[in-house]
Amino acid sequence: MSEGQPERTGLAWQRTALASAACTGLLVHSAVSHGTAVLVTAAPIAVVTTVVLSVASLLRSRTLRSGTPPLSPAVAATSAALVVLTVLASLVAMLA
Repeated sequence: MSEGQPERTGLAWQRTALASAACTGLLVHSAVSHGTAVLVTAAPIAVVTTVVLSVASLLRSRTLRSGTPPLSPAVAATSAALVVLTVLASLVAMLA
């Protein structure tokens, strides 16, 4: 891996977590403002997935900088599933 690659990968993880947090913030705002059942259900799901994704992003950035082995497929699949779950919760809330 080149010298700048771990830093770029870590920043990509951070951008993903930040985008998830932005979507979650909008979803929580809508849930508080409108209070529909779909929004009230989707908001906590999005909050949990964003917190988990943020922690995973932080841990991944640290491991990349320390030069540890590549990400395991299970962690990558879990992170991808969390991103998809946050997006789906947001889409359901927007369409409802």
